[in-house]
Amino acid sequence: MDFTGKTAIVTGAGRGLGWVYARELAKLGANVVISDIGADNVGDGADASIAREAAQALQAEGYHVIGDSSDLSSEQGCRGLIDAAVDAFGQLDIVIHNAGWVGYQPIEQADAAFIASALDINLYTPVWLCKYAWPHLKHSSAARIVLTTSDRAMYQRYAQTGLVAYAAGKMAQLGIMNALSMEGAPDGILVNAVSPVAKTRMWGVTQTPENLKPEWVAPGVVYLASPACQDTGYILRASNGQFTATRFAENPGVDYPVDLARVKAANAEQVAALWGQIKDAGASDPTHGLRRFQPVSMNVTPGINSPGAM
Repeated sequence: MDFTGKTAIVTGAGRGLGWVYARELAKLGANVVISDIGADNVGDGADASIAREAAQALQAEGYHVIGDSSDLSSEQGCRGLIDAAVDAFGQLDIVIHNAGWVGYQPIEQADAAFIASALDINLYTPVWLCKYAWPHLKHSSAARIVLTTSDRAMYQRYAQTGLVAYAAGKMAQLGIMNALSMEGAPDGILVNAVSPVAKTRMWGVTQTPENLKPEWVAPGVVYLASPACQDTGYILRASNGQFTATRFAENPGVDYPVDLARVKAANAEQVAALWGQIKDAGASDPTHGLRRFQPVSMNVTPGINSPGAM
């Protein structure tokens, strides 16, 4: 794949998955803005050297990269990042919102500051980034936005105690994806999301892992950011070199909103009596994943189909 002449912003790109995405895009010819405030695993603190040194490492290899440590928890910070990209490279084609953090707080201990911090990076940040990126993306021949969700939010079977704020934020990004995939269609702005699984510092992993490597997620994200991707409104699950693309799909025969083409009930007693039919009507996923998803799977052999080989 060739990204020559394209400009990409990757948030949370000083380390971990974001760093891998940024490096692969740079290797493929893109101008890349590495955005990273340098916060710790739970979103606290700031260290401008993280973005600066990550950019310098790629600059030393001859790639067109700059670092930016804007605080993306504010609208002003998001606007500053977009301006920095356009000032440096004259255009903007790709926004990959990877930044995030994982914090655990049981529901009985929930507090406003903790929840607000989770929603800042997962709800407000992608909205503000897209707001200010939008005018520039309209002028791109292959505008792409990639948001980030999580299996921990999408699938009840993978939920964990204490992840209410995290899950709410990651599901919010799917709502943003759905809305903007429709809004962007007339201008050719494609909006998708990735649900990655990789061993990074978020897992407390500091050494190179033997499996679940970030490098094995990157091929899917690079594809979503490329002109080769012609789909919008999809969620790409990526883990250990394996990929499955899913999206919310309506039941057949629906005339929304007047006819859901499913089980009718006139009162709570009827709902109770018919509950077995109601919860199973139209079920399409025998593995009990998100109901009414349409899956498309692809396996990538780690070490053979590397990100740079796409």
